[in-house]
Amino acid sequence: MFQTEIAMLANLCHHHVISLVGYCKENNQRILIYDYMARGTLCENLYANKTDEPLLTWTQRLDVCIGAARALHYLHECSVIPNDVSTTKILLDERLVGKFSSKVSLWRDAMDVTPTLRMGRLGCVDPEFYRTGQLTQKSNVYSFGVVLFEVLCARAAYDRSLPERQAILVECFVDCQKKGILHLIIDPYLEGKIAPQCLKKFVEIAENCVNDHGINRPTMQEVIENLELCLTEQRGSLDDETPHDDDTNGPSRAERRLNLEMCLAEYDESSHRNLVSTFEYDGASDGGVDSDSELLMPR
Repeated sequence: MFQTEIAMLANLCHHHVISLVGYCKENNQRILIYDYMARGTLCENLYANKTDEPLLTWTQRLDVCIGAARALHYLHECSVIPNDVSTTKILLDERLVGKFSSKVSLWRDAMDVTPTLRMGRLGCVDPEFYRTGQLTQKSNVYSFGVVLFEVLCARAAYDRSLPERQAILVECFVDCQKKGILHLIIDPYLEGKIAPQCLKKFVEIAENCVNDHGINRPTMQEVIENLELCLTEQRGSLDDETPHDDDTNGPSRAERRLNLEMCLAEYDESSHRNLVSTFEYDGASDGGVDSDSELLMPR
């Protein structure tokens, strides 16, 4: 199995796929040697606080996403399906070029795998994979959509330290969009730095990628084309090329998350009051309900 995977990895050659330089197999030790990626993982540069480098601008984030998308498209063209697509598997070199790490098990073609197999991180995995146990190209598309949300919000796909309704990023994002408080989940560092049409298009791409049904998700080629449109829109509208290390006037990410929880709670409470009021009004008009007690315990 190890030799088979080595042979497969050695044949991969793409600007946005990290190259396998060599390997060593001695007794029970197996070592893979890859190109060094100076800036670490995309995860570290977004929210893991493991780098002293300036935060990535929105244009830089788009460039990284496009590079990673091209890598996935190339792998799919080679009939290779990575079993883990996440911000921990996208790395940046010294020039901030995004490259996909092949330091994970890969499969040729779609195949049945046990649903208990550890595939990716919680919050990144295609729901269809859990239902069918089958890993497909569209499974990768779903996970890449989660990566796009992470890039926009600068937070993990799943964060157990957050309240339950915020823990899973995709669900929280959709909830915020429905309630008109999307600005509270987007990375505060990006406030005022994303062209409106670019943001609209980017969110649309991410949402299409995480469609519950794989057949309705785009191909990676379609994702690339749309992300390139986003980048064109961004470069033609706003200049965010220069990192701003002194952006301290706005709320911190921790403060933004607290505000988000308060808004979600307030919205739910308001919705509950409106629902009760509607029931009370309908009941009164029919002459069937004339008090809260009667609403809760009908005769």
